[in-house]
Amino acid sequence: MEILGPLKFLPLFKNKIWGGNKIKTILKHDFSPLPNCGELWAISGVPGNESIVAEGPLEGNNLNELLEIYMSDLVGDKVHDIFQNEFPLLIKFLDANDWLSIQVHPDDELAKARGFERGKTEMWYVIQADNGAKLIKGFSQNTSRGEYLTALNDNTLPEILNYENTKEGDAFYIEAGKVHALGPGILLTEIQQAADITYRMYDWDRKDETGNGRKLHTDEAMEAIDFKAEKGGKIEYHSHKNQSMPMVDEKYFTTNIIEINQPMEKNYDELDSFVIYIITKGSFILKSEQGNMDLGIGDTVLLPAITQKVELHPLPTATLLEVFIKI
Repeated sequence: MEILGPLKFLPLFKNKIWGGNKIKTILKHDFSPLPNCGELWAISGVPGNESIVAEGPLEGNNLNELLEIYMSDLVGDKVHDIFQNEFPLLIKFLDANDWLSIQVHPDDELAKARGFERGKTEMWYVIQADNGAKLIKGFSQNTSRGEYLTALNDNTLPEILNYENTKEGDAFYIEAGKVHALGPGILLTEIQQAADITYRMYDWDRKDETGNGRKLHTDEAMEAIDFKAEKGGKIEYHSHKNQSMPMVDEKYFTTNIIEINQPMEKNYDELDSFVIYIITKGSFILKSEQGNMDLGIGDTVLLPAITQKVELHPLPTATLLEVFIKI
């Protein structure tokens, strides 16, 4: 059996009615064949969308195949005990060239009641944003179901929602139940539970290429929505050079930010989890026992749970997110 080392995967591109070209131009994935590439799935075990190893001795194997073979060596003992042969996170890049639909995701309890494995809580980290870019997170004030339905029926739902101005480096934690939507001009990475359940509430009266509106999920969304006012929409965090600094520390995932301008060693000997690096700026060389790997903006890499130590050598600077699960 091959010794597990850091793993890079082939990107999965998704054409979206609201997509643009920043995944190609800014993230350097210039081989996307899609005219409106709205999403790049970077690490996924979602059935039908499994990530495939891009290089090295395990090239051509998909993530779920590796999980069946390597089990806790890949994801960690406790993670494997809970999730078995399902990879628990989904990592994406999103490029919004227009408003995404206003949507909501169910929590674990509601999702399981409806026959799904789990709900969907996620976080966003903004890689680039045009001047004046905005997004929606939650309601502007406490709202009743009746007020919500009236606004929905009157086509005024956007008027009762909370808008956040956004720029590079902003981060948002989107709990299940929180109404949300990305606005035009935003490129970000999304870290989420490995679930693909979205209830579309409002789609800006948009028509697809055949002249039809996209399906709405009004009834399904009703039970999922958190109607309370949004307070403090952005994640408050601090960044210090050459240190892992906390951003999100929740049961679904932990995310730290690392800004490096000099070589840095990371020791994961005590961590019982895989680690994902998402590179959001600059580039660096990742050094491990299996060799060197060049990484730059738009890349992701999965460090198996058996990884004990790696070194990060910036060229000359880099920013990355460090993601794992603490159980």
